[in-house]
Amino acid sequence: MRFRQVTLMVDKLEESISFYETFIEMTIVRRIKTETGEVVFLSNGEGQTEIELVSMPQTPKIDGKGFSLCFETENLDAKHEILKAKGFNPSEIKTPDANSRYFWVYDPNGISLQIRQKI
Repeated sequence: MRFRQVTLMVDKLEESISFYETFIEMTIVRRIKTETGEVVFLSNGEGQTEIELVSMPQTPKIDGKGFSLCFETENLDAKHEILKAKGFNPSEIKTPDANSRYFWVYDPNGISLQIRQKI
């Protein structure tokens, strides 16, 4: 068994798509428009974990408190600088041990993301 996807109920669908495509390097694999809203699936590769963004005005939205997602990158410093330059205000880079470095940033809907690099 493996983790397949996470579903995020969002208000800012287009901004979220752009964020996950640009900064997390995911691509849209499916986009479904319904009478009540829209659902977009993004993935980092075929058969990999997906993020499902759901934009439906009548459904409750995630507020980001007590919840976070973690993504791993090969170049933490570059990601940090890009996010900072685009006004996302990432935290300072932390090095908690000899094996990893990370920082925190919020996506357009206020969802907390940890961006991590193995050393």
